[in-house]
Amino acid sequence: MIRDQLPLARPSHRHRMVSAAKRFIQASQAIGKISFTIAELCKDTGLSVIAARDQLKRLGEQVVRVSPRQDFFLIVSPEQFAMGAPPASWWLHAYFHQQKSPYYLALLSAAAEYESSHQAVQVVQVITDKPRREISVGRIRIQFFVKKNITTAQQTRLPNAFAPLNVSTPETTALDLLRYAHRIGGLGRATQAIQGMLSKFTKAGLRIALDNEKEDSTVQRLGYVLETLEQHKFYPLVDRRLPREVKRIPLELHKQDEPTQTIPFSNRWSVFINADITELS
Repeated sequence: MIRDQLPLARPSHRHRMVSAAKRFIQASQAIGKISFTIAELCKDTGLSVIAARDQLKRLGEQVVRVSPRQDFFLIVSPEQFAMGAPPASWWLHAYFHQQKSPYYLALLSAAAEYESSHQAVQVVQVITDKPRREISVGRIRIQFFVKKNITTAQQTRLPNAFAPLNVSTPETTALDLLRYAHRIGGLGRATQAIQGMLSKFTKAGLRIALDNEKEDSTVQRLGYVLETLEQHKFYPLVDRRLPREVKRIPLELHKQDEPTQTIPFSNRWSVFINADITELS
């Protein structure tokens, strides 16, 4: 009886500190927060940087670091252990916000969000303002592309998303697909993705995307693609965007050069048609 009347022993300060990182992770998950920095962990728990890193290592697959060179960690729930990380769309915005860099989900990844999924996308494709190495987090790969005028590119937010995520509009996505076609599987794959997004195009959206596009050659290629896909309500807008005289360009930029005399030529777009997109799309 005397033993039952003894007050319960309170956990010592040292005991509380030992599990501080674990409690921090649990508290973050409870409010839907899946990313953090060492600085945030130390400020919240009072741990030193060395102690915080040591405790995170003990948590094993519950926590993953995005890059050895960056102070950005992800919380992995049990159902995500197989992938080794939460979906990229859940944390990309926080990642770039922490780095104070502009970005948007782009190219085939953006096209997939607009229900254009001719081919499976094996990597997450993101456009930002400076060169970055590809990131692999668990089984997730992030591939980066650079665009100087990224801040003027038309972007949107997906409704009902788990977290904020900047995504290029369908019309901007189409221009980007043609600009980087040589890095995403060729002009045929870019055309497939554009074709799958056409139901999402609007005239107003296309005008804005064209006004923000600085490369006439990309606009020329888009005009040819839209005309070939018989998009009569859209390609005249592209035609009006181009200056009266433009350079003659190849449709497939990185295809091996051939004598121009043997290649069909589009007078409307000043494009040498060195690829047959009707077969590929």
